[in-house]
Amino acid sequence: MRAVVQRVTQARVVVDGAVVGEISSGLCALVGVTHEDGTEQADKLADKVARLRVMPDDEGLMNCSVLETGGAVLVVSQFTLYGDTRKGRRPAYLAAARPEQAAPLVERVVSRLRDLGVPVAEGRFGADMQLELVNDGPVTLLVEV
Repeated sequence: MRAVVQRVTQARVVVDGAVVGEISSGLCALVGVTHEDGTEQADKLADKVARLRVMPDDEGLMNCSVLETGGAVLVVSQFTLYGDTRKGRRPAYLAAARPEQAAPLVERVVSRLRDLGVPVAEGRFGADMQLELVNDGPVTLLVEV
């Protein structure tokens, strides 16, 4: 599994003109699943995101996690993270897991984050989503487990 994680001051997902998930301060995590992933990888990814020390401390240094600051996480499924662009101009998505495998694992990330005490908002799996966010810093990381 992999995720592009951005520290945000606000983020929301809109589907068909309606907001389906929204957070203020915290992290936006675009989550991709590949064929070899299972519940172990989903749990590890959630643990890593919850404990990433990218939130500012009292001196403005990146020393805290969303667990420590009370921040939230917006989780958005993103199969295009496994797009292969090495050949040609059209990405190949052969490494991306099929929806029937990916959806439960993205949901597992969400439930694990909640179990850890992190407030979580979600996109809608498989929907045409518009993601709006204000990147804070900017801070953007690629997290792989």
